[in-house]
Amino acid sequence: MRILLVDDEEELAAPLRRILTNQGYVVDSANSGDRGWQLSQTGEYDLLILDWMMPEKSGVEICQQMRQKGDLTPVLILTAKDTLDDRVEGLDSGADDYLVKPFELRELLARVRALLRRKPNAIEVINEPIKLAYGDLELDRDNQIVRREQSIIALTEREYQLLEYFILHPNQLLSHEQISQHLWKEGEDSPTSNALAAQIKLLRRKIDRDRPISLINTVYGKGYRFG
Repeated sequence: MRILLVDDEEELAAPLRRILTNQGYVVDSANSGDRGWQLSQTGEYDLLILDWMMPEKSGVEICQQMRQKGDLTPVLILTAKDTLDDRVEGLDSGADDYLVKPFELRELLARVRALLRRKPNAIEVINEPIKLAYGDLELDRDNQIVRREQSIIALTEREYQLLEYFILHPNQLLSHEQISQHLWKEGEDSPTSNALAAQIKLLRRKIDRDRPISLINTVYGKGYRFG
């Protein structure tokens, strides 16, 4: 299960990411409303946890815009606003649940489990694209076949997962932590500091071949950008 956590308070977001990851969820995070909105549009999340008050775009605004587009992904709103009118406003925005700060982490986990249990019956099935493309690079998700200029590129399972993740997040800065959490699931041995760099190098070699410009760009000290 994939969760998007959007909260600009790092002192709260960091322990939430940690405990959710420890529970077996794959967690992506953003510290601003605009970045959270961009990530929410990838369509790959089973649940969104949104802080109400954030720079640029509030959690309530993100939720409202999602619902206007017909996106029914479950949303849990976190906020210090605790009046009845505030709760009504939060739920009327289309949120599925509402949790007032400060809260116990056990309660948050219980609400996350409840929302994810409701998902199969409550959420409409949205067809994901069978094929992904970026320029002359094409990824066939049904058959896990990758082509560039019509030539098939043989990838390992992890290389395929890495490329799919990049294509789903074009021109976005992806941190080392985000990519590692996507590639190495809960229960697997933690990757060494060089493991991700090695995966990137192997994938670059296969998809770029002898081309002078790579599709995968290193942002030193921060992560990678595809495109």
